[in-house]
Amino acid sequence: MITLGDWLAEAPFGLGMSSGFFSFFAHTGMLTALVERGLRPAHVGGSSAGALVAGAFAAGVAPTALADVLLGLDRKDFWDPAPGLGLLRGRKFDALLRRVLPVTTFAACAQPVFISVFDIGRRATRVVTDGDLPTAIRASCAVPGMFHPVVVDGRRCWDGGILDRPGLVGMPAGRTLFHHIASRSPWRRRGSAALALPSRPALVSLVIDGLPRSGPFKLEAGRAALVAARAATARALDQPIADGAVALAA
Repeated sequence: MITLGDWLAEAPFGLGMSSGFFSFFAHTGMLTALVERGLRPAHVGGSSAGALVAGAFAAGVAPTALADVLLGLDRKDFWDPAPGLGLLRGRKFDALLRRVLPVTTFAACAQPVFISVFDIGRRATRVVTDGDLPTAIRASCAVPGMFHPVVVDGRRCWDGGILDRPGLVGMPAGRTLFHHIASRSPWRRRGSAALALPSRPALVSLVIDGLPRSGPFKLEAGRAALVAARAATARALDQPIADGAVALAA
């Protein structure tokens, strides 16, 4: 059987990254390992944590540079409680994104990026592909109850993972690597259909089980997840694809 690394090297591929609370640590570790092997996705997309890493990569932030930012992340960098529909206002998060991203519009990105958000009024997923990039990322990461809604083109939005946990709604058809966060977010019920692996033609899923679970009060676990996901992905690239997926323990 063909290995994951060989399959990715055969032809251009897209990278989709799922929602999963603070799993942007794990996504960054995974993407770092891909790029170190010379495997760069032609386009990227995702929901919530996946949207953050996808947006940063499309904007030109090297995975190693994003890893450095996350490894040094402190809660004070994004923690700004304020009255509203959620604990955090989100202004510090917005400022952090604008410091890190070298460009702040979709049009200026080096490659296409597709970011899923949840349109509160329409109760539907919307895929953002133009306009202000930090605003779209922040909207996709706006976990209900944690962040205030974010206005995108005049409409209030929340976390893209609400209805599109895989972050694949806007991803073009064709060869796609999907990084699946196997752990259940705090608000997901056990056995939720949203946790199942998606199925579509030419999709290969990478599943790393047993990664440390992080959050705003467990950032050290996120740092450990980044390192573990990077090492596990490096191993996964040499593993055969079975039934459309490569699964291994961290």
